[in-house]
Amino acid sequence: MRFKEDFLWGGATAANQCEGAYNEDGKGLSVQDCMPKGPRGPVTEGPTEDNLKLIAIDFYHRYEEDIKLFAEMGFKVFRLSIAWTRIYPNGIEEEPNEAGLEFYDKVFDTCLKYNIEPLVTLSHYETPLYLAKKYDGWRSRDLIGYFEKYCRTVFNRYKNKVKYWLTFNEINAVLISPLLGASVLTPKTELTKQDIYQAAHHELVASALAVKLGHEIMPNAKIGCMVVASPVYPMTTNPEDVMSAYEKQRELMFFTDVHVNGEYPHYTKKLFKDYNVKLDIREEDREILKHTVDFVAFSYYNSKCAAADESKYDYVSGNVFRGLKNEHLEFTQWGNQIDPIGLRVILNHFYDRYKMPLFVVENGLGANDELVTDENGNKTVYDDYRIKYLNDHIVQVGKAIEDGVEVMGYTSWGCIDLVSAASAEIKKRYGYIYVDRNQDGTGSLERYKKKSFYWYKEVIATNGESLEY
Repeated sequence: MRFKEDFLWGGATAANQCEGAYNEDGKGLSVQDCMPKGPRGPVTEGPTEDNLKLIAIDFYHRYEEDIKLFAEMGFKVFRLSIAWTRIYPNGIEEEPNEAGLEFYDKVFDTCLKYNIEPLVTLSHYETPLYLAKKYDGWRSRDLIGYFEKYCRTVFNRYKNKVKYWLTFNEINAVLISPLLGASVLTPKTELTKQDIYQAAHHELVASALAVKLGHEIMPNAKIGCMVVASPVYPMTTNPEDVMSAYEKQRELMFFTDVHVNGEYPHYTKKLFKDYNVKLDIREEDREILKHTVDFVAFSYYNSKCAAADESKYDYVSGNVFRGLKNEHLEFTQWGNQIDPIGLRVILNHFYDRYKMPLFVVENGLGANDELVTDENGNKTVYDDYRIKYLNDHIVQVGKAIEDGVEVMGYTSWGCIDLVSAASAEIKKRYGYIYVDRNQDGTGSLERYKKKSFYWYKEVIATNGESLEY
């Protein structure tokens, strides 16, 4: 199997998980700066020393070194996010922070120097803390205007440097984690379905508004949505289980339905009725939603199972959304099910539904890597388990392409070790590059190439011919 010549191979990061420098050059506080334990922990009043994201892997000062390593692997694209609070520290300023704008100028220029296309996420779980506190995050319609201003600023600034954009990272995560997905500070236990879906609606309108602005300012740009993706399998052939899985799949899919079709799908009428949700949808909202995306991007880590009566089965963790245990699958160290074929399933599912280009922008294996010294005296990690995981998933991307699915590219998650979003841990490593930083905050921050570094370099160089089937 050989992927097409223009296939976009690369890797993915997020500003709050890799940049560090949380209080440098005029940057304001984001919600992430006050979430030392991740979304499962409380939001603190201010940054605390145990928040590893405050330094993260210091990409802010080491971006040239890191992008050079990405270029050595042969990256065609690098997915990263802009920290909103580097541009508008509190989200409400009249003028943007020039130092923040200059930083991303330098990052994008470095990417382009190595012929790497930046793929930029506008909002990757890092709303300004001020907006989260004042408005309870995206529960308020007011955030749409602040986000529009931020988007207009970065689109105008980088219109000649960035061709590929994503609006919100994993926008459907708001359903499970309103704090992570929409910066809602009110505990989920105190929120109604009305509150959660109204916040989701505000993000959907803001996302469509970003698409509208982007197409106006950058006619040649490609702007996509980004969701958590997972096929939902029925636990048994019992028709009730099949129907339960179908309904759960649609609840995950309706965000992409809105982005692609420009309106809420018909089945949300029953969904909202069942949940007693009556959205405040204004006429201008409906007009804005008609501005649809150019491609659909998604994260994929695992599949899920569902049943009409879930009390009979065990739950397992997943990327944001949990599901029932699938006895046919193996597990990662962090308890996530491993299902490479599920990636082919969801690619076909999306393409059957939308006939639109797809982009796998997150996929990877988090593991507790061991740094060792090789026979030549160089430090490395023998991460064959990661190589197997990634090989098996990329093979399924290739098979989906053979099925006729149009796939733009593949950016594996955490191409360099970074701080986990879900748990705020550094020991949960995903990268091809090991970063010497420990869970207690110690470490030199030096970079070391893992075995998977050279494996991925070969995959890119051969356009997939080196993969094992």
